[in-house]
Amino acid sequence: MLSVIHTHLESVSSRLCYATVLRFINSSSSGPRSSPERIMKAFCSLWLLLSLVELSPAPPASQEPPLVCRGATDPAPPQPETQEDMASTGDLEPTHFPARRAAQVALHHLNTLHGSPFRVFGLQQVHKASAEDVAAGGRKYSLDFSVTDWASGSAGPALRCSAEVMFPRTQQHSGPEVQLRCEALQQVSSTAEEHAFYQKYVTPDSAVSAQHLPDSYGNMSEDMQPFWRLARVAASFIMLRESSENTEFNMVQVASITQQESSEKQLMLDYVVLLHDLPSQEIVQWKLLVSWSPDRGVRVLQTEWQPRCPHATKPPN
Repeated sequence: MLSVIHTHLESVSSRLCYATVLRFINSSSSGPRSSPERIMKAFCSLWLLLSLVELSPAPPASQEPPLVCRGATDPAPPQPETQEDMASTGDLEPTHFPARRAAQVALHHLNTLHGSPFRVFGLQQVHKASAEDVAAGGRKYSLDFSVTDWASGSAGPALRCSAEVMFPRTQQHSGPEVQLRCEALQQVSSTAEEHAFYQKYVTPDSAVSAQHLPDSYGNMSEDMQPFWRLARVAASFIMLRESSENTEFNMVQVASITQQESSEKQLMLDYVVLLHDLPSQEIVQWKLLVSWSPDRGVRVLQTEWQPRCPHATKPPN
């Protein structure tokens, strides 16, 4: 009832003030105004002031960082597809999270060994997977899977691999241990394309610099694709090191690339890469100093985790 009366009074006040304003405008040249008009003018001024105060937004209650930066008081670890998957041993479903995650770790290991600006492997399929708990403390995954060379496109031949991936269970994070075997891997060697790329950019007329590879529409120039693949290989070193039983990393974008001078006849590049962790849906940013040549391969010389929140002091793991 009170709200109805309040609304009615507001409506009456609005009409009275509106009429008063019109009279002021129409009688602006008719001499001095009467006392009731001056009283009404004062009332309207006060009413308008109160209206503005009521409509003004309140200041924020807290200037603290948002919850995404502060973090939950008791954060829950990323969950796998099912609890049964996480605890299971023996044969695993090849398409489920534990098998796929372990295969991704083996893939990162493969790229650190054999990746280049013209060779980066992607997971095609997990054929068989099993898990067992080991007495030393950890879980070992045995895998049979196939990969393809992304640089060759969908027409490239599949490479069959087998691997054992060991996730140690320790107080402090320790990267997984990988033993990998791939058929025909000995045939992978430097190509004429890699040597031509090296000669073109090791002493360029102007340093290479780019941002957002690919862009928000998924586009990337052909000239930048070798630099993207080189970043993907370099990111594999980080993704391998940071992986655990609760993660599944993939590089989603090269945020920036800047070529640096090198006195060692190496292609030297500063990268900022964005890594996506599938279970937690978190995007993690890393800065990498990377060197490459056909003879010495890819080397990650410096790594720096770049938190999105100013108070953060250490990487997720």
